[in-house]
Amino acid sequence: MEAQDILKDVIFVILYGGVIMLSIVAALYLLLRRGNAIAPQVVPPVRLRRWAAAFLMACAFSRVLWAYYVFHPSFTFYIIVCVLDLLVLFPSITGILVSMLQDRQRPVWPMLMALIPAVILSVLCIIRGDDALFMPLSIYVNALYGLLILYMFFAVRNYGRWLRDNYADLENKEVWHSIIILALFLLFFVMYGATEGSFAMAYLLQIDGILIVVLLLWRVETLQQLAESASSEAESAEDVQKSLASSAIPANIGPLLKKLCEDGQLYLEHDLTLAQLASAIGTNRYYLSQHFAQRGLTYNAYINGLRVGHFVRLYHEAMANRRIFTAQQLAFESGYHSYSTFSATFKQNVGMTVSQWMRSAAK
Repeated sequence: MEAQDILKDVIFVILYGGVIMLSIVAALYLLLRRGNAIAPQVVPPVRLRRWAAAFLMACAFSRVLWAYYVFHPSFTFYIIVCVLDLLVLFPSITGILVSMLQDRQRPVWPMLMALIPAVILSVLCIIRGDDALFMPLSIYVNALYGLLILYMFFAVRNYGRWLRDNYADLENKEVWHSIIILALFLLFFVMYGATEGSFAMAYLLQIDGILIVVLLLWRVETLQQLAESASSEAESAEDVQKSLASSAIPANIGPLLKKLCEDGQLYLEHDLTLAQLASAIGTNRYYLSQHFAQRGLTYNAYINGLRVGHFVRLYHEAMANRRIFTAQQLAFESGYHSYSTFSATFKQNVGMTVSQWMRSAAK
């Protein structure tokens, strides 16, 4: 199939143009809108919004260039568009993915440096006027993307551990969804080179583009910016300095937790962080995290264990007083924003669902 043939398909042309417009509108929305339409209660990271907008604009611009190439095909222009895609799309994808991880700021410049060999190969293709170097170029780019996938796999896993060590509430904070986005991005690029000769593949590429826009908007607007992440490096340095003063964890951390967090019910506060709890009991994050680590706990597991126990007490009290209640109401009173989060945590702690446990407890 010649590239011009598919342009005779009116539906495809409308779909192609629609994806371009959708990408531009979504990019402008992320750049210009101050509020959050999808999840109004969430404040997403500004850096993530900007990288997502840059990627969507780059996608729209790339599609325009490829449409121009169809009408004015030339080998040199083809290579130039490929190079522009590499220099803009790859770094913006990397920027999106690393911006989701808020434990520290990860730079994008290593990706730009890694693209230098690909740019050199592309320039050599133009100079030589043939596509003999396309195979090594394709292998290099795919290998680069494979390394990005591998890096993100371990980075997301470590980030999940960091969240559980520092946050009691994980709603709108977890980023395993980025693996799904990464898979879509990979599909996008694989299909990029496979559209020639297939109407079905060309249509599928447009559908994939729409899915990327929708999923990216959802991911950006449902990821909560972590307020303390901006100062995490300074706080970590402060904690290390304090820890150098004494290698032993203060023995009073346990009693203080019992008095202020457990008996004082600090665990009921929404979005209570490790740093906030450490400040409340008069210690630092390093000592408190080490205290939990010595007991084989994460901070998240500690707080949620207390919250589940609080739910159980509230349930028994309500039953004893014959008070009308719902599980959702008791979950909220136990410190949970989301019932689905509570339900998953309850099953993990108790070994059965909330409804199963309530039926068992009522007997």
